[in-house]
Amino acid sequence: RQGLRVAVVCYSRGLAEWMKRRVAGFGHKDRPDFVGTFHTLGEQWGVHVDSPNEDRDYWIRDLPRAIADAAAHQPETSRYDALIIDEAQDFAPEWWPTALAVLSHEDSHLHVFSDAGQRVFDRESQAPEGLVPIHLKQNIRNTRQISQTFNTLGEDGLRAAAFDGEDVRFVEATHDTAREVADDLIDGLLEEGWQPADIALLTTGRRHPVHDDAIAGQTQEEHDAYWDSFWDGDDIFFGHVNGFKGLERPVAVLALNEKPGRDQARERLYVGLSRARDLLVVVGSSAQIEDIAGPAVRRKITGD
Repeated sequence: RQGLRVAVVCYSRGLAEWMKRRVAGFGHKDRPDFVGTFHTLGEQWGVHVDSPNEDRDYWIRDLPRAIADAAAHQPETSRYDALIIDEAQDFAPEWWPTALAVLSHEDSHLHVFSDAGQRVFDRESQAPEGLVPIHLKQNIRNTRQISQTFNTLGEDGLRAAAFDGEDVRFVEATHDTAREVADDLIDGLLEEGWQPADIALLTTGRRHPVHDDAIAGQTQEEHDAYWDSFWDGDDIFFGHVNGFKGLERPVAVLALNEKPGRDQARERLYVGLSRARDLLVVVGSSAQIEDIAGPAVRRKITGD
């Protein structure tokens, strides 16, 4: 409304697609000029993502540098007066110079939303100096029962939500059997009256076979179709917690199927526990949960 040229970015494809669909209904004056993943920020300037590309240096260094170089050759009117970054804890340190490069001038606005407790990628990133921190104090997504399972896992500790819902359900299983046990619970949820579109089955270790099959060729078309299946709203969604950050469904069945001792296990647990709005079902080893997050969190999840 102020006539600013605004870009809104994040790291994950799923969240980027949610934001695109959300702003599509905005009026022209309220709609950002760009909404998408950080790595597609340069497409408007001719820097296209080379997909599939499994070279880590390409995503961490080469592509961001290409975007920054392209931005440097654009007039101020083609760069942005404001950049909004969501899930900024996913950002690599090398990406911040690119984020600053796409801004049109020194007085441009930079707004960063982050939760270090959900840093599921092994990247120690620090936002530029000079940002004024504003802390969210209370959970506003999940029920009280769900939010109590993870409200101590973040760095700042959120207050639990104020509204009640169903108790969290826990099913004991080993990490080797958690995914299969989670599969077996789906029919029971449908019999209770939940619709397929209400349910997400999320893994913390290996992807679910349905997820694997959907993106077997790792093509852009497959990834687009995979995320379209989430938005189509007519079936159960099978995903991994790393790609589901920022997203939600009324019911989340969380299969803790990763091997013990992996890095970022606490962060993946935090993300997985917080994806359900109304009903959370956790399938895994209570001993492994305690190893990851401590006895208090284990008791909140298992109800012991």
